Amino acid sequence: MGGSRPADAGPLMRGVAAAATSARGPGAAKAAAPQPGTGPGARQTGAAGLGTGQARPDRPPQPSWGTVLATTARLWTKRRLANPKTRVAVVLVLAAIVFLGAAVPLALSGGVFHSHEETSKGGSQTGLGAAGAFTAAAVRHQAAVWVAQQVSGDVVVACDPAMCGALQAAGVAAGRLLVLRPGQGDPLGSEILLVTAAVRSQFGSRLTSVYAPIVLAAFGSGSARIEVRVVAPDGTKAYLTQLAADVAARRSAGAALLHNSSIRVAPAARRELTAGQVDPRLLLMVVTLSHAYPVGIVSFGGQASGASAGVPLRSAEITGAPAPGHRPASMRVLRHFLNAQRTPYRPATVTTVRLGSRTALDVEYPAPSPFGLLGSRG
Repeated sequence: MGGSRPADAGPLMRGVAAAATSARGPGAAKAAAPQPGTGPGARQTGAAGLGTGQARPDRPPQPSWGTVLATTARLWTKRRLANPKTRVAVVLVLAAIVFLGAAVPLALSGGVFHSHEETSKGGSQTGLGAAGAFTAAAVRHQAAVWVAQQVSGDVVVACDPAMCGALQAAGVAAGRLLVLRPGQGDPLGSEILLVTAAVRSQFGSRLTSVYAPIVLAAFGSGSARIEVRVVAPDGTKAYLTQLAADVAARRSAGAALLHNSSIRVAPAARRELTAGQVDPRLLLMVVTLSHAYPVGIVSFGGQASGASAGVPLRSAEITGAPAPGHRPASMRVLRHFLNAQRTPYRPATVTTVRLGSRTALDVEYPAPSPFGLLGSRG
């Protein structure tokens, strides 16, 4: 969350000081109707060698092959069984045939069942594998969309090849991506690290102890879990020290803001201010805005799922507030003021929202939040 004070930070800090003191369709083919003389049982005429209407002489029905074979076997057996020795041999052969007739189907059925069982298991495992792959891809998509929408457009993002592909598909420029390949380098040089199963396997415990101790957002669960982490350029210990100092500075500035008569804070937003949970860019922007127009803070945005303690709230809903003898500033005036700010104080998005019968501006800053804007770097 590193950052530096811009050239126009002087008026902003004077503002803090002032605050402290103040279905299928038609067209299917129809089946062709049978033509006369072509249907089943129709009499055929004009065949070669037969005149039309010429009667075929009646013939006795021919015996079936089954009858012929049965008669042949009966006559052969009758002649052979007249010899006692031949009779014994035939009985043994018949017994063997009966045994094989029972054993072969049993063996075949066992083999078919075993094969079917293995096929079923294989199909089940393939289905689970496909479901797991689908889940991993869906989680990558969620994380990639969040980064594309929430992370500053000039931040370098470190990711494994599959995650980098998902980020590009979500609109993150390839020039912002630091691809982490197995056994190659580390995430230093980036500001955001996408932690997937592959990255966890590659860096192990060093992820939190050395490179990236803070989570901005998390998606999925188990082996498919993906975390969006902030990279600590000077190591975990130095980063956590800076974060603690920044929280303390936010807490002090938030308490001072509550005493500014030009800023009206809804009860629901007071707790976040006194707890030091509000992004320093929001704090400075509201104080600066209050010098020109009285302003009201309706609420602060929620935290992303899985975010670590100390990660600030980067959005707020604000309105113009009435002042003695003056009407509240319009949304157009407030929007123009906000969009005229320079980085890092210019919001990423300023959106008009309806709050019941009122209109407000939803103001949001990109991640990660910078350190040092309130005068303390730890």
